[in-house]
Amino acid sequence: MVRKYFGTDGIRGLANKVITPELAMKVAQATGVIFQRGEHRHRAVIGKDTRLSGYMIETAMVAGFTSVGVDVLLLGPMPTPAVAMLTHSMRADVGVMISASHNPYEDNGIKLFGPDGYKLSDEVEAQIEAVLAEEVALKVAKPDDLGRAMRVEGDRARYIEFAKRTLVRNLSLEGLRIVVDCANGAAYKVAPEALWELGAEVIKIGVEPDGFNINRDVGSTAPVALMNKVREMRADIGIALDGDADRVLIVDERGKAIDGDQVMAAIAEDWKETGRLAQPGIVATQMSNLGLERYLSSLNLSLARTPVGDRYVLEHMRAHGYNLGGEQSGHIILTDYCTTGDGLVAALQLLAVVKRKMKPVSEVCHRFEPLPQVLKNVRFKARAPLDEEHVSKVIDDCRRKLGNTGRLLIRLSGTEPVIRVMGEGDDHDLVEQIVDDVCEALRSAAA
Repeated sequence: MVRKYFGTDGIRGLANKVITPELAMKVAQATGVIFQRGEHRHRAVIGKDTRLSGYMIETAMVAGFTSVGVDVLLLGPMPTPAVAMLTHSMRADVGVMISASHNPYEDNGIKLFGPDGYKLSDEVEAQIEAVLAEEVALKVAKPDDLGRAMRVEGDRARYIEFAKRTLVRNLSLEGLRIVVDCANGAAYKVAPEALWELGAEVIKIGVEPDGFNINRDVGSTAPVALMNKVREMRADIGIALDGDADRVLIVDERGKAIDGDQVMAAIAEDWKETGRLAQPGIVATQMSNLGLERYLSSLNLSLARTPVGDRYVLEHMRAHGYNLGGEQSGHIILTDYCTTGDGLVAALQLLAVVKRKMKPVSEVCHRFEPLPQVLKNVRFKARAPLDEEHVSKVIDDCRRKLGNTGRLLIRLSGTEPVIRVMGEGDDHDLVEQIVDDVCEALRSAAA
């Protein structure tokens, strides 16, 4: 079945055009029906980030769930990983996060979690799509069986305490000056509070959401403001979250940005030394730098690669018993604690490494020299021109030029009409030329 709504991370699109109240209500109805299992009173947990459209979508989903007899617990602005954790902790049947993650405020999305706190499988998403495709009306609840909706109290404190307890007992962040950038998003309250409660001196930016400024010139996809603030305040570390706080980017004391590959390398090395790695390796995607793979190999650790998307990383981790994985973009998954990427928990685990080694962040997080890597995007309108004969020939020729000295990856974005072209290798000029050649072929075919 062709997926009409779900991408690599739920349903996402322009608010009130793609993500409409009608669609949100129908998704809630379909999900509510599918997750009604057993005779107990069913409940859904709903969280959101700080986009203006969150109010509209939240209200529509409340209508959808309650119309099929599902009670709704409203969390308000909360990180995606908090919604996942609370779905399981509160014994809900399904969890919903209303967010478009790192996208601008005009977009929004719907992420769904099962009762175990994990994102839904492709099979369950296909079931929801099948229900959405049916022309007959869903079987709605009788008037006496309609669901109720209520605001949850204390959810923020529950998540903060959960995050703190991922650290070893009595570990304090006292003596660390931390700048935290919350992207004017879902973690604008919980992240600074958690770091302060652990003893750190906390400087906050990106904590004044107005419905429109989420991810605007702040957060993990726009780290310049954080880099400048770290240098200005002479901080020990900068922590940048994205709009829904499921990814993190680190800035060292010199104001240099550190991506997810280096974070995974630092944690992997520390966990190997302390006997905490469940398997002799980690899981990452095709986008992770070849330098990470080579570095892990020097530690006798493997790197298992998956398609792009943290859900695929997590699926491989669960299937093969890994407890550390993630993406270069900053989705770090620590299955000892979390069922999805958690930017705050990942940052805390890295801070624990910094405290244990008693070294500056620039040293702790610079585990390898990344190979030159070039990533460019090609937009298309009607159809992705990946199957054009000329495009295929150019891609094959470029791969031959790279040989064994690098990698070339071409993939469709799961969230927007974009083809992503990534090349890496020992020779930067060759990599850049190859990426440009592929992009030009794609643009020509898409014209």
